Amino acid sequence: MLDVAGLRSRSLFTKCNPGNGTGLSEWTNNIEAARLRWIESFRKPALEAIDKSVTPARATASPIMGAIQDIAISEFSGSARQNIKKTLYVISDMIESTKDYSQYPRSGDLSYQRFRQSPAYLKYRTELHDATVFVRLVSRQVNGKPVVDDSQLMGFWREWISDNRGLIGSLKRLQGA
Repeated sequence: MLDVAGLRSRSLFTKCNPGNGTGLSEWTNNIEAARLRWIESFRKPALEAIDKSVTPARATASPIMGAIQDIAISEFSGSARQNIKKTLYVISDMIESTKDYSQYPRSGDLSYQRFRQSPAYLKYRTELHDATVFVRLVSRQVNGKPVVDDSQLMGFWREWISDNRGLIGSLKRLQGA
């Protein structure tokens, strides 16, 4: 979750998915108990964290790269985590805006080349440790028109994730957003 006032991020929910019982043998496992355990210990807390994190807020900056960098450092680093599967879900308008680099139209195009020439490129260089990243884009609109071109924005983030040793899970625009 992005801490708007602090211009950083903090993790609201971190837990390994224990599985919902799918694929277990009915002869050696209690599938219904596994499903209920998954709902109570994983699904409900995850949904509650998402609900708490999508409150609208006004800010002068939106350091999405900094937030992802914070998460990568705190959750993906360390020798014990190198050989485990890592997944990151990002639900955001994905419009980066800091003093070092901005994706708003008044600042320039959405090309990755422009970003590479900015001070933000080295500052937000992030080792994602082969984490699979899923992005759910909430389209930012003003007077019914998108602030930026969503397809170009998703193209930028696809390149950023790859350039920082992440794997693309998917980048999708949320329906109705």
